[in-house]
Amino acid sequence: MIGTRNRRERRQRNSYTGVLRDARVMTPAEGYVVDHSAPRRRPFSWRWISLMIVIVLTLVLVFFYTSSVFYVRSISVGGVRYLTKEEIFAYADIANMHIFWVDPARVRENLLRSSSIADAQVWIGWPPQMVNIVVEEREPALVWEQSGTAIWVDIQGRIMAQRQDRPDLTVIQADMAVADGPLGESGRVRQEIVLGALQLEELLPGTQVLRYDSARGLGYAHEGGWQVWLGTGTGMPEKIAIVNAMTQSLQARGIQPGEINVVDPDFPFYTVMWGR
Repeated sequence: MIGTRNRRERRQRNSYTGVLRDARVMTPAEGYVVDHSAPRRRPFSWRWISLMIVIVLTLVLVFFYTSSVFYVRSISVGGVRYLTKEEIFAYADIANMHIFWVDPARVRENLLRSSSIADAQVWIGWPPQMVNIVVEEREPALVWEQSGTAIWVDIQGRIMAQRQDRPDLTVIQADMAVADGPLGESGRVRQEIVLGALQLEELLPGTQVLRYDSARGLGYAHEGGWQVWLGTGTGMPEKIAIVNAMTQSLQARGIQPGEINVVDPDFPFYTVMWGR
């Protein structure tokens, strides 16, 4: 009986264990493990996007550097009065340069090398007007004539090419022997000459032509037929008053002067052509 009971218990234990094993195999978790070999969806890769961006940027750069659209062939210019657009383009020195290499500061420096340009502003943009320039030209104050050549002079004494006839400007005719005029080594008219000439322009409205001598300064031909020398600087009102007083005195005494010299207003003198 005992042996029979033991065999029955062993059979029941084996049968229960088998049932448990079968039930564990059929659980959802074990089923998922079995299905592990099923094909998965491949993850998204940013490498392809990065590669496409690099390719596009490379093509854009190749277009920028090979297309003739981005090479400077002309410019937009404003503010010119005497200069021409072609002259500004030549001074800028950017012909056939790629727009990527155009430096506005460098272009401005190139423009300021011209004696006719006082200031300039430069902007860089996109086609068709890639380079935009606005210049401020120097305004002539006088016309200087020396050795058969006429040039303009501004109020600071800077010289520039005479670009058109300006009958409203006073002309200074310099002696050919002048070595320190704008056609000499200095390349500039001293400012005391310019300021003195501008004062005489106001004091002698009917006088369009002045003379300049290196020793006697500025002078003019008096309507009475003699030459007046006044030196330079801003003391012209006092000197003209002295000339007028001397002229009245000489005419009252019947003296025809050949020259009145008021270079030094403290020691004026005159030369006599005829009279007592």
